[in-house]
Amino acid sequence: MYYDFEVDIPYDKGKVYKVFRKARNATYIEFELASTYLKDKHYTVTKRAQIGKLCSNKEDKMNPNENYFKLFPDAIVPDFREGTYRSCCLKIGTYMVIKKIVEWYGLDRLLKEVLDDRTGLFLDLATFLIVTEDNAAQYYPDFAFSHPLFSSNMRIYSDSTISRFLKEITIEQRMKFLNDWNSKMYHRQRIYVSYDSSNINCQAGDINLVEHGHAKLDVGLPVINKAIAFDKTNSVPLFYEEYPGSIIDISQFEHMISKVIAYGYKHITFILDRGYFSKDNINYLENKGYEFIIMVKGMKELVSNIVESKRGSFETVQSCSIRSYKAYGTTIVSRLFSDDKQDRYLHIFYNSLRQAKEREKFETRLEAMEKNIKENIGNFVTIGSGYQDYFDFFFSKDGRLQMYKKKDEVVEKQLNLCGYFVIATSAKMTAKEALILYKGRDCSEKLYSGEKTFLGGRSLRVYSNSSASSKMFIEFVALIIRNRIYSLLKQEMLKHEKKSNYMTVPKALKELEKIEMVRRTDGIYRLDHAVTATQKAILGAFGMSDKDVRETADSISKLLRSGDSLIDTTTEDGDDDYGTDEDDSLC
Repeated sequence: MYYDFEVDIPYDKGKVYKVFRKARNATYIEFELASTYLKDKHYTVTKRAQIGKLCSNKEDKMNPNENYFKLFPDAIVPDFREGTYRSCCLKIGTYMVIKKIVEWYGLDRLLKEVLDDRTGLFLDLATFLIVTEDNAAQYYPDFAFSHPLFSSNMRIYSDSTISRFLKEITIEQRMKFLNDWNSKMYHRQRIYVSYDSSNINCQAGDINLVEHGHAKLDVGLPVINKAIAFDKTNSVPLFYEEYPGSIIDISQFEHMISKVIAYGYKHITFILDRGYFSKDNINYLENKGYEFIIMVKGMKELVSNIVESKRGSFETVQSCSIRSYKAYGTTIVSRLFSDDKQDRYLHIFYNSLRQAKEREKFETRLEAMEKNIKENIGNFVTIGSGYQDYFDFFFSKDGRLQMYKKKDEVVEKQLNLCGYFVIATSAKMTAKEALILYKGRDCSEKLYSGEKTFLGGRSLRVYSNSSASSKMFIEFVALIIRNRIYSLLKQEMLKHEKKSNYMTVPKALKELEKIEMVRRTDGIYRLDHAVTATQKAILGAFGMSDKDVRETADSISKLLRSGDSLIDTTTEDGDDDYGTDEDDSLC
């Protein structure tokens, strides 16, 4: 691949060669890597690498390739890409929607406070993540080539500039943005905060946060942990955390609480999944004066006792029906732990569909375990605790497995628990209220799904701490924008009381990408066609119409026609340490 900008042919006497290839009618620039004199054959063999292609009309200029940046990492390259390389077809629909959300939240102003003239580039990278669902650097030029940009005068920045920008974002800048962002939030009303964590695999580089920890996917790869606090009440991400992969979620929990306090939130109920269920976490929340809604961890004795106390008394009672979740629920007042100092509200739920699935899963697991046991009769084996829960084992005198017996009563008891689950709350509420509030945390779970699936955030492919942190910073802002898109589309569907296939985020974005401007023979960009009925419906979710499309198109056309969007010929000394390696991610 040869880049679409020119650089000086390096001067290194005896090592740089111009080689004409008749078959391709082009001259290539090669650099000598090594030379070896063969005594027996009396001549020298050289090893060369191709570093560029000679410009057709300039004897001292070439279009460089990837090898050039590996061999000459300090080379001076254009800071911007030529405006003439902009596509003749620009996709403007998604740009319009994202621009409106950015302005509505004031993200451009907040980012400008910390990034100044690089704010536009930052928003372009965030938009790239949302639109392409990928974070690989080699795809960004294609995106910039065919989209309007937030960068000043819609300039297209070079790969080296982007790399340098990502490494230059400081922790002070990231923290200031989060401080300013949270200062805009709602501090007086009670808000329900869902806190969720995940980890990101890291496949390259020397990053301090990367450790072989508790990976939830691709076990064995080094990971960075990431957590997001989400305000369910107002449907907006509040802040994120990054911490070493070896730290488990529960250990980080107290640090998260201290951040919540520092940001000034007071009236909070935390909505937490079973991974955060522990006596220490519950006591810590109470000592800090925060309320909680938490799924009770599947502790056999605890859950069993709670379920058994009410099983058979509410599962068909209509007053206990929670129709929206196809469940039945009831509430008891009890203490979670033997040394608990106060009562909790324990909400017991039953779902017949869940029961069928859990029973099938459990019985399939038992069958697999029993098959494995049978295959090892007569062998020396070590029995794990998972097997000992459901089977008794008998061994011969020399230690061989002789026979086994299923613990029928234990199995039956486990089957009777299928379909039941328990939620604990610190405040008095009905089972229905507890379930609706807890299910509201689906928003934060969808954030993770959206980040990993639709923002290309499953893996980091970067080479420095600063680039990794910048990547997560950009992803967080992209997440704010994408979540707003999701919320508005969902509201629009509820308003019309029908579920339209094109109102999901991926499909809506694909439809918006079809709104295009085309460069005509006179060099002026104009709308290619009228806005379709489907596109109008999607734009309506954001309070926009075909009039907004025309006005946006006119504005973009005017800017591009003025020539202000063309290359700025200034140059900077590049200090990249990885050039344009296609294994690197943008962030």
